[in-house]
Amino acid sequence: MIFAGGGELGALMEAHDWSTSPIGHPDTWPQALRTAVRMILPSKHLMFIAWGPELAFLYNDACRPVYGNKHPWALGRPFREVWSEVWEQITPLVESALGGEATWSEDLPLTIERNGYPEECWFTFSYSPLRDDSGEIAGLFCSAAETTDRVLAERRLVAERERQRLLFEHVPGFVAILRGPDHVFDYVNDAYDRVAGKRGFVGQTIRAAFPEFVGTGLFKTLDRAFATGQPYVVHDVPLSLQRTPGAEPDQLFLSFTYQPIVDERGEVTGIFVQGQDVTQKHQALAELTRLNATLEHQVEERTRELLAAEAALRQAQKMEAIGQLTGGVAHDFNNLLTPIMGALDMLTRRQIGSESERRLIDGALQSAERAKTLVERLLAFARRQPLQAVAVDLASLVGGMAALIASTVGPQIVVRVELDEDLPPASADANQLEMAILNLGVNARDAMPGGGTLTITAARESVQGEHRSGLVRGDYVRLSVADTGTGMDVDTLTRATEPFFSTKGMVAGTGLGLSMVHGLATQLGGGLTIISEPGRGTNVELWLPVSLDRTCHADDTIVAPTPVTSRLRVLLVDDEELVRLCTADVLVDLGYDVIEAASGEQALRLLDEGPAPDVLVTDYLMPGMSGADLAQAVRARKPGLPILIVSGYANPDGIAPDLSRLRKPFRSAELAQSIANLVRQDVAGGA
Repeated sequence: MIFAGGGELGALMEAHDWSTSPIGHPDTWPQALRTAVRMILPSKHLMFIAWGPELAFLYNDACRPVYGNKHPWALGRPFREVWSEVWEQITPLVESALGGEATWSEDLPLTIERNGYPEECWFTFSYSPLRDDSGEIAGLFCSAAETTDRVLAERRLVAERERQRLLFEHVPGFVAILRGPDHVFDYVNDAYDRVAGKRGFVGQTIRAAFPEFVGTGLFKTLDRAFATGQPYVVHDVPLSLQRTPGAEPDQLFLSFTYQPIVDERGEVTGIFVQGQDVTQKHQALAELTRLNATLEHQVEERTRELLAAEAALRQAQKMEAIGQLTGGVAHDFNNLLTPIMGALDMLTRRQIGSESERRLIDGALQSAERAKTLVERLLAFARRQPLQAVAVDLASLVGGMAALIASTVGPQIVVRVELDEDLPPASADANQLEMAILNLGVNARDAMPGGGTLTITAARESVQGEHRSGLVRGDYVRLSVADTGTGMDVDTLTRATEPFFSTKGMVAGTGLGLSMVHGLATQLGGGLTIISEPGRGTNVELWLPVSLDRTCHADDTIVAPTPVTSRLRVLLVDDEELVRLCTADVLVDLGYDVIEAASGEQALRLLDEGPAPDVLVTDYLMPGMSGADLAQAVRARKPGLPILIVSGYANPDGIAPDLSRLRKPFRSAELAQSIANLVRQDVAGGA
């Protein structure tokens, strides 16, 4: 019996009228077809046979849900008729099987009409050639499984995860969704990965993901939230987390909110977790508590520490404010110093007073020069000071600093200086380079609390290919500051030149030292490299371009001004009365005739009314019309008039590049030299 044990389809096949079927009555079926039918009928797996030229359909009970209202009409019908709606899509697969090559399709989407309307369904199936008694291919055999429910479930899961991602993308803090009483991770946002380290959370239970949390009470709180359906909040939980494999655990303080997730029946199905990393807040509060405990005994010291801690929390904003403030303070301070230095210069020139009084005047002048230098260094700290790149003799510069460096690092540290002979001059700003070397020396000292060796070397290097600091091809002087201290790990080394990054804590360091050195090297066309390993010290290499100017420059020396041989008329413009009066006295003392104006507008009126001046000397920053605006207006009226812009700012904006400039505060000789240079240029241009 062919259909014995074949279930409902076996009975239907036995009772079926095969007279209209293209494959004829079962008694005429070849043995191969009989065997195939006996194989598929009892199977619980979806199987069918398409036999003969018309590919008549024979299938088992497992196919009935898939065929829908096509059953039992489909029995014995041609394949093309049964699945006419997808025939064009599956024809290549059918032809491949009939050609002798089996096929495999996984989750193939097909739009079928099994219930009277189009349905998008997915199937995983194979078509295999089916041979007759003579060995010729007479049909095909299909083993299949409908995967619609799984595909749709996966799509819903993907859509749900995307919905969760969009929903929780901007939620403050970190978020996770736990399912079931075992608290299996169903979702985590990016912030969760950042706080806890990427551990492949989804699919894990929270106990498996965080074995280090055993004993903290967090798991018990989660269990209570799931069992009771009540939300729980835990504050400032101290936790030790190894967020990077192989690294030391990080000590964190985290706060959590556990909100039960309830289904439509009111049953708890999971826990929504939202948390905050409050480590910095906790540390700040702990630091404030420590400061308050000792405030009565060390008020001044602890106040500075508190200010430093607050500054560390707002460094970026404060540094910008410092930069803006410094420019204004420097301008005002330079305005104050200008009349002081001018008056002292005049007293010196006129040899006024006794010998002891002149010594006092010289001392006051030296103090004013030191104040001027202090302003310049303040500007350099705030990065408002333009670099003056000249040829610098590194051997002389480093040699001159050796004693200062030794006294700075202390007697426990041996300072060695090893400089190549015939070292070429480097293109650098000597003042800024001194500050950079001193910064590196201080860093080395802090890295050797128990003492050690600080070695400063300099050598000529030629870069011809790729370089670790990104230098272009060329000749450089490599200045190296190496210590035998604690060294840096890879993470610290990677961040060493970041602004405000410091390993010294909020009180001991600002995190600006290496950043300033790196910025200096980059501005000069060089680079910075750092070589360091934990326990093996640090070597900071400052690469400076070799100067094309072989003449090394020393600090400018102020020389006595040369009196003018012919009286020139100077139009002097400055809104600061004290500065203007003192500058006028200096000019008169130098042999110039002076016309004073308190504003740009007044200067233009005097210029229009006459007599015409030979030189215009104007302050840069004034109410109303600035010195730059005045220079532009004067050039329109008197194109050939020499103009000198005087400014208390390090690098004022808006001044035409061909205009001569003089920085406040200035000495009499500097003012005289600037005017003399202008007059010589004017005469040469006129000739």
